[in-house]
Amino acid sequence: MHYFNKKMSVHTQTTRVTTTQLRKMKEAGEKIAMLTSYDFTLTSLIDEAGIDMILVGDSASNVVCGNQYTLPITVDEMIFLTRGVVRGAKRAMVVIDMPFGSYQVSEEEGVRNAIRMIKESGADAVKLEGGEEVLPVIRHTVQAGVPVVGHLGLTPQSVNQFGGYGLRAKGEAEAEKLVHDARLLDEAGCCAIVLEKIPASLAAEVTRQVSCPVIGIGAGNGTDGQVLVLHDMLGLNQGFKPKFLRHFAELGNEVKTAVGAYISAVKNSTFPNAEESY
Repeated sequence: MHYFNKKMSVHTQTTRVTTTQLRKMKEAGEKIAMLTSYDFTLTSLIDEAGIDMILVGDSASNVVCGNQYTLPITVDEMIFLTRGVVRGAKRAMVVIDMPFGSYQVSEEEGVRNAIRMIKESGADAVKLEGGEEVLPVIRHTVQAGVPVVGHLGLTPQSVNQFGGYGLRAKGEAEAEKLVHDARLLDEAGCCAIVLEKIPASLAAEVTRQVSCPVIGIGAGNGTDGQVLVLHDMLGLNQGFKPKFLRHFAELGNEVKTAVGAYISAVKNSTFPNAEESY
């Protein structure tokens, strides 16, 4: 039987974080920490560290595959990556991104893909981008028993429509639409909403107006939680440093130093030594 004590963080619990716990964290004012991860090994580490949510993002197209955009990654590829993440996550709630083209063609196809992705990956929820235009897919996916995380603001799958990755909802009209869309997603049953690269004041207002948790990235600290790509916050994605990103480590430099030391040890025949040989 699961229970939640408002005086205790969910970090004290060993069972997987659920959508119910996320809402109770919002009610209790406890911030939700989320990271994007793509493999078993790193997921195991961040899960042991106590992360609340893990997103297997379609940004794997960029970070893992080296593509310029998120658009090329497929449903099959997302399922493959997420299986490894699920195996590594003993406690964190795992969310799988629905890639471009998997829910835009028709409502029926979107629901079918959402169900397939949950069944075959083992993830706890799906995430998809958009507001009122994808509402039918969200509503029927939730009705089918699949938790859905919404995504508003900068939606990378619309990069060709937006013409880049700039700040969204700066103007009054777009800001009003974003608030309207957030309310619709909340009413449709989204278990959480991601707000990406929008003014901090707008993100805080949305957070106040919806009942589900709001996770920000480049949206100020007035949301219910934050998400970053693990490789970015560890300093592995060198050369990528938008305003909203903080490096909590500089592992890119450490990796290069370690590999350099390994190369030298191999070249000068000091590795392996006698103790490292059979």
